[in-house]
Amino acid sequence: MPIVEPEVLMDGTHDAARCDEVTRWVLQTVFSELAEQRVALEGIVLKPNMIVSGKGSVRQASVDEVAERTIAALKATVPSAVPGIAYLSGGQSDEVATAHLSRMNEIGGFPWQMTFSYGRALQAAPQKAWSGKPENVAAAQAAFLHRARMNGLASQGKWNELLERQKAA
Repeated sequence: MPIVEPEVLMDGTHDAARCDEVTRWVLQTVFSELAEQRVALEGIVLKPNMIVSGKGSVRQASVDEVAERTIAALKATVPSAVPGIAYLSGGQSDEVATAHLSRMNEIGGFPWQMTFSYGRALQAAPQKAWSGKPENVAAAQAAFLHRARMNGLASQGKWNELLERQKAA
């Protein structure tokens, strides 16, 4: 299965509107090229970035803005024949990437399955827990399992629901 991974990096001072503009151009170009090469879109997985502000931006987009902009950009550029979108964390923190994915899945209304393909957002907490020490392996494994479960909930749009239940308890 081909994995198509066009990523607009969050390095820089750009705002979410500029990320949106560039991401739409990149996706339009990618899908134009895929059509020209007669790639069967039903057999690919798209691994794009989310529409986020640059790390150095004065104004960071809210979770709702990231979710709404990302969904709108994808609806405008990604054919419904694509079966799934697996997001890159792209330098976002583990919790922020999870919040963005969950919010998109809460909003819904798109033809693709949306999930995660996070590297850094899954590994940061376990690596910190482990710290290279054999006696910390169990703690690192527990941290990894926790991050995987939280992102699994986010893939169903249920992560924020879990947080609200925990606050109420």
